[in-house]
Amino acid sequence: MSLVSFLKALTNVTSIEDLWDLHTRKMATFGFDRLLYGLTNFRTINSLGDPEDSIILTNHPKSYTDVYMGKGLYKDAPVIDWLLENDGAVSWEIIAKMFLSGEITDKQKKVFAFNQEQKVTAGYSIGFKSISPRTKGAISLTAREGLAQDQVDVIWDKHGDEILLINNVVHLKVMSLPYHSPKRALTKRQREALHWVGDGKTMQDIAVIMGLTSATIEKHLRLARQTLSVETTAQAVLKASFQNQMFIVEA
Repeated sequence: MSLVSFLKALTNVTSIEDLWDLHTRKMATFGFDRLLYGLTNFRTINSLGDPEDSIILTNHPKSYTDVYMGKGLYKDAPVIDWLLENDGAVSWEIIAKMFLSGEITDKQKKVFAFNQEQKVTAGYSIGFKSISPRTKGAISLTAREGLAQDQVDVIWDKHGDEILLINNVVHLKVMSLPYHSPKRALTKRQREALHWVGDGKTMQDIAVIMGLTSATIEKHLRLARQTLSVETTAQAVLKASFQNQMFIVEA
């Protein structure tokens, strides 16, 4: 499939599942058979936000993700500081340079040892550009077992621009599709009530539009706030918008 045909297929998918399936198969043709993508819209100075509000996509085995993600090892990954402060692609050669310079911490060494054990030893990471300080997206592309970093760097020298373009398109497409953890899923009535709040309607207006009492509308909004783990309805509208749970076409 040509690059144009592939990008056309990417931009036409309507679910993150289909998008991720296309992407993982395409990256495998370049030698990257394990991917880990993360996106948060709720980054602060001291935190990447609640993991329940982030989108995490991966085809790593469960034995890897249960520890790396489940136990929070990713927070001390040697490349994470670079990704948080930079945009674009970086070779994992940076980790070797950190060792040589003595800049790597004990916690980072533990992550490095775990990755070595799991055969996550060579690859590239990409930090995506954002216009908001609250948003950060990144992806790690792990090379298939047996490839050394110098071999991966040769692949990147030849195909890096194409790989970077594809990943940028995937990132932009992810941000346009509905996503949320099961704990954050709103009901149809909750989405509808938030929709009208976002349109500036009063509680009385919404009750008339939806054919319900004001008390029932307030109940839907209260449950929406609880589901989204926020304190105000304005925050609920913002978070639901970020997760593309509002103003969506019903299947």
